Amino acid sequence: MRVANILQLGIKELRSLARDSRLLILIVYSFTVAIYVGATAMPSTLNKAPIAIVDEDQSPLSLRLAGSFYPPHFLAPALIPHAAMDEGMDAGLFTFALNIPPEFQRDLLAGRVPTIQLNVDATRMSQAFIGSGYIQTILNDEVKAFALRYRAGTAPPVDLALRARFNPSLTQTWFGAVMQIINNVTMLSLVLTGAALIRERERGTIEHLLVMPVTPLEIMLSKVWPMGLVVLAACAFALLFIVEGLLKMPIEGSLALFFAGTALHLFASTSLGIFLATVARSMPQFGLLLVLVLLPLQMLSGGATPRESMPEFVQTVMLAAPTTHFVSLSQAILYRGAGLEVVWPQFISLAAIGATFFGVALARLRKTIGLMV
Repeated sequence: MRVANILQLGIKELRSLARDSRLLILIVYSFTVAIYVGATAMPSTLNKAPIAIVDEDQSPLSLRLAGSFYPPHFLAPALIPHAAMDEGMDAGLFTFALNIPPEFQRDLLAGRVPTIQLNVDATRMSQAFIGSGYIQTILNDEVKAFALRYRAGTAPPVDLALRARFNPSLTQTWFGAVMQIINNVTMLSLVLTGAALIRERERGTIEHLLVMPVTPLEIMLSKVWPMGLVVLAACAFALLFIVEGLLKMPIEGSLALFFAGTALHLFASTSLGIFLATVARSMPQFGLLLVLVLLPLQMLSGGATPRESMPEFVQTVMLAAPTTHFVSLSQAILYRGAGLEVVWPQFISLAAIGATFFGVALARLRKTIGLMV
């Protein structure tokens, strides 16, 4: 193996990438707009949910309840008559419609248990589930605070002291931004390396490489290092200027340690991209293979849902996926400020998985080149 060949062929790949405007646009979009949108547009959280209130009591308590719903979780409540409630729900104007019955305040102060009706548009699954809990908590807190002004209340047996570690303000954009970076690093590393090899085959330049004094190992390394370098640079830009700069997310741990882990992850994912490119015969086939591989890597890595909530079989199988260990070390370093003494098992796992993927991809590449010869 000659380093000069790997360096020159890698520079050729960088020049080829610089001339591919579509891939350049994809890289720029994935590490700028996609990061920001993925962090701020969280579909699984309650954000500006439309709510309507039918106030048939017109009491100080009902006005207090109506004023307790405000952005960012809810839009300003629309005060509507009872006849307009069903019509508005049928038209999809409101996700929630709250009906405060007549004499609600009087019944509460008299010691009775009045009932408030909450209508929910259950077709909006995430908002319906989360919003119902929000509304119940808000109503219970406001009614309890109002009632304590007029009659003595019993103290709760336990006082819960809540301390939110690693994200004291419970800012949802922090989680979304990092997960979007992790997903895009995986996606771009697979796409760029696979496209680089398939582009050689479709343009007929792979035959030029075969008559040159280069080995399959040099060809593969010349695909891996430039594409990994591009993705690593784009990841650093997104983390420093989009996440830390624009989204104001504090980074607790060492960036050098995180980038070292990212480099190991790129070693594994780019090798996987080479393997997929040797299996596929054209770019459309590679795209279909990419969907089958990329979705499980992203959805079952522990970034979308905790690994503990998955079936044990899935947890065991996903230990062979590099994204599982990359998500773990990224969250530990960026959120909790973990050092190498904490994340060294993930580093070793990524190195082992990367070496395995690299060996399998190299064997497949040698076989493919041998068939072409």
